[in-house]
This record gives sequence, C-alpha cells and structure tokens, in this order.
Amino acid sequence: MDNVRLIARLDIKGPNLIKGVHLEGLRVIGDPQEYARRYYEQGADELIYIDIVASLYGRSKLVEIVRRTAHDVFVPLTVGGGIRSVDDVRDLLRAGADKVAINTAAVRRPELVTEVARRFGSQCMVLSIEAKQQSPGHWEVYTDCGRERSGVDAVQWAQRGVALGAGEILVTSIDREGTRKGYDIALTRAVSEAVRVPVIASGGYGEAAHLESVVKEGAADAVAVADALHYGRTTLPQLRAAASAAGIPVRPGGNG
Repeated sequence: MDNVRLIARLDIKGPNLIKGVHLEGLRVIGDPQEYARRYYEQGADELIYIDIVASLYGRSKLVEIVRRTAHDVFVPLTVGGGIRSVDDVRDLLRAGADKVAINTAAVRRPELVTEVARRFGSQCMVLSIEAKQQSPGHWEVYTDCGRERSGVDAVQWAQRGVALGAGEILVTSIDREGTRKGYDIALTRAVSEAVRVPVIASGGYGEAAHLESVVKEGAADAVAVADALHYGRTTLPQLRAAASAAGIPVRPGGNG
C-alpha cells in the first residue's frame, strides 16, 4: 500500500473559511490563509480549497486566495468551486494551484473533464463528487453545493469520470459531512472498487478510528479532514501518529 495522504480541507465563502453540516448552516471560522499556513506547518500532505457557493452565484474569489496561499504553502494545492472552463483552470494553475476539483460543471457538461485532462494532464483533473444515499448501495450525485439532485448514480459517474480523463476522485458524503460520525465507508469502498485512480474520502471525520476504518474498510487512498482541524479537536501530527499506530503507512511528518 502506498502512503495514505492526510489532507486538510478548507471550504471557502467569499474571503472567509467556513464550515457547515450537510453543506448547510455555514459558520465563519476565520482567514483561510492563516489556517492553510498552520496546516502546512503541521505537516499536511496536501490542501483542498473549495469555494462552496461559487457554483450557485456564478463567481469565485479563489484565484486571489490561491495566489496569497501559494506564497506560504509548498504542498500540493487542489482548488474547486465555480470552475466552468479550461480558462478557469488555467487561471487557478497560474495563481499557484496544482490540481482542480470540478463537480457541478462536469455533471452538466462531462466533456469538460476530457478538455481539462488533455490540456493540463489527468493528474490535474480531480472529479469532485458530492453524494447522498438514496437506498442501500445507491448514492446520487448532487450539484450546486449539495443543493440540486442530478439523477446520476455516484459510482457510475466516478467510473465515467475516470474514463473521460479524471486522475483522482474526491468523494464527499453529504449525509456525513460535518456530523463527526465517521466517513461513509460503503460509499467510499464502492467508488474505490469501481475505479483505478486514487480516491479521497471527505465528510464525517470525528475521531482517529474513523480514519482507520475509511482506509482499511473503505479502501481510501487519502482522507480529508476539516471540522476537527479547524476547531482544534485534533492536529495533523496527531492524525499522523494515530494512522501509524493503526498500521496505516503515512509520510513522516513535518513541512514547515
């Protein structure tokens, strides 16, 4: 098994770092740049920035936020929210992003996945899937920050996205997001077994046992943590130590 990546996820609204539950009830936490620097210094393997309202309002302030963050942070940076075109991707990469995560625009126009992969490489194209369970073993893709049903099966969409050129999948459980009840193991495993690219599990971290279960039972290649880091309930060194204690291979800590 390759090293499991420990990723800090930062959800953005305007200039602020925010957090909600089930992608709703958003609460302002602080300046995303400050938190990004902290997580980098704590040894995050990567950072994910998601402008969670950009697709709703047809705008994104991520370029400026990414440009500021790239001065202080020297680990891979994945950016998503409001990305609709190859030009949007180019602007974010020029600002300092390493990868882009696309959800709503990819569902509406799947060819965008191929366009981004061909122009910038599959490793740059992360398919972001926000999924909600509809019945046992079946999850539906939601768009527009978890607000709109798509009628698309999440696992089938993951397979199609990879066939179109996506080099990685970010799968967020809307049911678990912000609940601290653990990742959706069945969802993560279903996606992981359906594709041959890395899968990042997001939504639901509450304690170290959740990290262990989503890797060992859910077959996640990486775990994204937000709430627990933002509110200081854990730190990246503590996550790394817990993973190591559970026999999960992780990179030795330290960045700053």
